[in-house]
Amino acid sequence: MYAHPQHNGGDTAKLLRREAGLWLKEMREARALSQRDIAALVGVDYYTFVSQIESGRGRIPPDRYEAWAQALGLDVRHFVRTLLRFYDPVTYALLFPSELPVPANSV
Repeated sequence: MYAHPQHNGGDTAKLLRREAGLWLKEMREARALSQRDIAALVGVDYYTFVSQIESGRGRIPPDRYEAWAQALGLDVRHFVRTLLRFYDPVTYALLFPSELPVPANSV
């Protein structure tokens, strides 16, 4: 049976969520924002939610992509495309076949 990459299964999905979290942390730190700052900007009640995402234990809900992109000062399309590479590499590879579906250092 096929294990969906967006769900909590498999080592590859966990690794990709960690990679996404590291990327998000880098983007946040580049803007000199704390986890509390970003939580307030994206409208979440607890900064620990940001911590969970950055550590790879959670994902940004799709309905919050735009808020996160704005808070991080990123173009929303670039932001979503980057997250898609981590959160759903199968769809990413179908949409962007000429590009690697995951970063080379995460394989």
